[in-house]
Amino acid sequence: MNKEVLLKDLGEKIRIVRKDKGITQVQLAHSIGKDQQSIQRLETGNINPSYIYLQEIAEGLNMSLLDLLSQELPAKA
Repeated sequence: MNKEVLLKDLGEKIRIVRKDKGITQVQLAHSIGKDQQSIQRLETGNINPSYIYLQEIAEGLNMSLLDLLSQELPAKA
């Protein structure tokens, strides 16, 4: 699997969890001291986030990083 696919899949996982929790990009960004554009880039796979950034995202979503990374993506039709 290539880097671009992995980053897009990670971003999709984050987007799904965020939406399931009823959190907007703006709310998540505000809770971790980032801007909405940063969250948008993360969710679209346009950035390669650091470990610290992923930890902040997990905390902003009120879950552990392990739980966040363990999320399954819906099957693609």
